[in-house]
Amino acid sequence: MRSIFKYFLVVLLIIAADQGSKLWVYTHMELGPEGQINVWRNFFKLTYVLNYGMAFGVQFGFAYGKLVLTLFRIVASIWIAVYIVQAALKNAPATWIWGWVLALGGAIGNSIDSIFYGVYLDNAPYKAPMKWFHGQVIDMIHFDVWSGVMPKWLPIWGGEEVCFPAIFNIADVAVCIGFCLVFTRLSNSIHH
Repeated sequence: MRSIFKYFLVVLLIIAADQGSKLWVYTHMELGPEGQINVWRNFFKLTYVLNYGMAFGVQFGFAYGKLVLTLFRIVASIWIAVYIVQAALKNAPATWIWGWVLALGGAIGNSIDSIFYGVYLDNAPYKAPMKWFHGQVIDMIHFDVWSGVMPKWLPIWGGEEVCFPAIFNIADVAVCIGFCLVFTRLSNSIHH
């Protein structure tokens, strides 16, 4: 049982780091590029942005799409938590379990934003059908992945100077690393 406890302690640490960083950004930074803090040159910055959808701002195209996404996150989090316990009891490979632990911490971190921030931080979009379950996720870790002038032959953006930023949070990092570990372990077990 002690070995299972360490997994959920890490989940709690991920949630604390994620929520602490988001609340710091909310209380200390101005929303948008005006409040941007350059950390390393013009490549790594802190930029306070709100994300109503899921990864890369993708949204469902109907009024209760955010509610569906949030409920999915909750159900997935419960399933992952149960799965971690089962995998630990069966002595599954550590890489496999740690991958799911990181994914769970990140999923819960972003779920907290979606469930509560619409009410407690009043950040639900004005078009949202309700504030509960419609909070926007706070993102702040900003990398400019690529910037430059688009080729002139491209429609719409041809000849335009563009910047493709990646802006995310600690929960997103945990989910990404977690799934990388899971897929790496899965790939290794398929090839052996």
